[in-house]
Amino acid sequence: QVQLVESGGGFVQPGGSLRLSCAVSGNIASINVMGWYRQTTDNERELVATSRSDGFINSDNSVNGRFTITRNNTNDKYMVFLEMRNLKPEDSAVYYCKTEDLIFYVERWRRQKYLELWGQGTLVTVSS
Repeated sequence: QVQLVESGGGFVQPGGSLRLSCAVSGNIASINVMGWYRQTTDNERELVATSRSDGFINSDNSVNGRFTITRNNTNDKYMVFLEMRNLKPEDSAVYYCKTEDLIFYVERWRRQKYLELWGQGTLVTVSS
């Protein structure tokens, strides 16, 4: 069973830093894209940053120079991190981990793909 577990959200003052983590596990063969999106109560879910398996990184202009996305995998556990610095009140949102084109083993010689998977979300609040 494939699982996405996020952690690292919390409360921070403007100018502070937080690090979000997302652990993806469950007989995983490969993941093409891993990334972060965010959503406030008044807005649609929006891209923060994504990291593709070939190294390509896509990010929203509002976080360039402040947020850094990285990923790694060890022993069937895939991780994606979002290092957030110089946080602003407008960064407050629920942050969601997302994977695209996740391939996992159902049985030893049979694989399936999830086109999209989302985590449960972690709340980030930036306020003085």
